[in-house]
Amino acid sequence: MKKKIISVLLCASMVAGILAGCGGSTGSSTTEAGKTEGSQAATQAGTTEAGTSEAGTTEAKGETAAADDTEKADANTELSGTLVVALWDNVSMQLFEDLDLAGKFQEVYPDANIEFEKLKDDSEYWNAMKMRASANQLPDIMFNKTFTLSRFKDYLVDLSDTEANKNNNIAQGYAVDGKVLGLPEKMTAEYVYYWKDMFKEAGVEVPTTWSELEEVSKKLQDHFGAENGDFMAIAMGGKDEWPTYPFTEFMPALESGNGQNWNSMAAQDEPFSEGTDFYKAYTKINSLFTSGVFGKDPVGIGNDQATALFAQKQAAMVASGGWALTSISEGADSTDELGTFYLPTRDTAEDPFRAITQGDNFMSITTHAKNPDLAKAFVEFYFSDAWYPEYIKSQADDNTMKTVQKDKDPILAQADELQPDKELVMYDGGGDDFTALVAETTFDYKKLGAEMLVSGFDLPSALNDLNTKWKAAREKLGIK
Repeated sequence: MKKKIISVLLCASMVAGILAGCGGSTGSSTTEAGKTEGSQAATQAGTTEAGTSEAGTTEAKGETAAADDTEKADANTELSGTLVVALWDNVSMQLFEDLDLAGKFQEVYPDANIEFEKLKDDSEYWNAMKMRASANQLPDIMFNKTFTLSRFKDYLVDLSDTEANKNNNIAQGYAVDGKVLGLPEKMTAEYVYYWKDMFKEAGVEVPTTWSELEEVSKKLQDHFGAENGDFMAIAMGGKDEWPTYPFTEFMPALESGNGQNWNSMAAQDEPFSEGTDFYKAYTKINSLFTSGVFGKDPVGIGNDQATALFAQKQAAMVASGGWALTSISEGADSTDELGTFYLPTRDTAEDPFRAITQGDNFMSITTHAKNPDLAKAFVEFYFSDAWYPEYIKSQADDNTMKTVQKDKDPILAQADELQPDKELVMYDGGGDDFTALVAETTFDYKKLGAEMLVSGFDLPSALNDLNTKWKAAREKLGIK
């Protein structure tokens, strides 16, 4: 098999998807396999009629098993050709090389070749995919994000009938028009990290409702802030603006469990009005952000400093993704008292407890695939025991497959132990209409969050202004 890894630098004038010539290619080769385009249906092996005696039955079973093995081998041999897989993620590409994805696939499909097209970054990747879609030159396999599944929906194959989809925990939650157009290989979660010994000293417990979170935060601030003027009940690197995202990005979706909240807003003239999910969520956020529990100057420090201060117990809590655990652990003297819980946004303990999860790296087959049967076989292989378990266990993110058990880090697992019956909200980052409206109105939830941390900020006035801009933008852009 010939295994290629193509690093591509896009030429600005490129229209068709022929990427060779714009960038160099590197890689290693083994024996060259055939490159027959297309694929053939698997032939059916004959069955063996069993005898009536025990010996005859045993012999028949052996013959049947041999026939089955021959059938599978024949089917795998007949699936031949070259698959082009495009991606931008450096971590995944390195793991593909280290764990020999191409080689392991060839063990099952010896006459198949894989060419990996690695683009420089996600911006270049999406520009390339957009041009190649128009030129009917998309790769056989492409990776998508939540917000690009709808963008490329006319160019993606429905994977609903695959075994990989049936065994995926969250793929159906991202279906577009009832079709599963991509299978997420991993999912991320958001946590509130906290110091258990500090909670105990202040006499507070892990909150399970929004009002409890506000109350616990104030008690922590009062208790530790009395002797430490720089103390923050909740560490926040507001100077960077983006660290406000666990609240400002996800809470509107958590309010009603609508992971498509941004897309719903794109279809409304005044989505920031009183009574909407956005308004309810941001009213809660504003109450917390203006309560003083983020310390005396939350916009005076960035994320790295805020994380470091939390690690040294200059703060009792910090909200962030699972990826932050590494930085916290490296900066802490000990993690023995470090715990996690999910951000409690519900109004009462009787309401469902919702937590955000976000699928990532959605593997899709394009309608331009020259070997659709081989492409589907690759998707099934990718999420099977032959590849997926070792691959996902090499990453920090959670797995998406029912057939795979991946133990969480014990610190992150504490959040699940506290809320075993949580309702997962499949978050979508917003489609093309939402993105266009954001650009036209300059709406930025991260910046809005940072502004709420500044004394004197008028949230109702800001939301009224956004409603006016949003309605005008929808009319200007012709968004229905």
